[in-house]
Amino acid sequence: MKAFQIQNLLRVGTVAAALALSGVAAQAMPGGGHGRHGGPDAMMAGGPLGGMGGFGGHMLDLVDATDAQRSQIKSIFQAARQDLSGQRETGAKLRQQLAALYAAPNIDAAAIESLRQQMSAQHDAASKRMSQASIDAARVLTPEQRAKIAALAKKRQARMAERAEQRR
Repeated sequence: MKAFQIQNLLRVGTVAAALALSGVAAQAMPGGGHGRHGGPDAMMAGGPLGGMGGFGGHMLDLVDATDAQRSQIKSIFQAARQDLSGQRETGAKLRQQLAALYAAPNIDAAAIESLRQQMSAQHDAASKRMSQASIDAARVLTPEQRAKIAALAKKRQARMAERAEQRR
């Protein structure tokens, strides 16, 4: 096998293994990988407004969200979680298939690439659904509440960046 082919195979293998491991780690998280604590208030990390698009229970406290707003937002993320619940089993099957391909006596790069594409499509669909849930939740809040969440998220990101810099 040529050196280029070996490097290519190693790259594909590294990406596929990383995808498989990240999927296993996500499934090991409470709530199947839907945020740091698995609850509806920890659903989506890293959105433009912070965790769960900025709609975590703590953030809702800080912007004085009404009970009606909290209820609506909770319902939005519960519906999204329900929509995505079937993907856990599919993802687990894909990861099992990937592990079997890597354990085979001969590496089938085409089959591994096909699984990678399927896993990527599944991740993209989940990301799209959660993005829509964040948009729907943002529409429940007033512009002032959203601005306050964005400002708080910006401060939080700055603190996290500062801590990361201190560790270097």
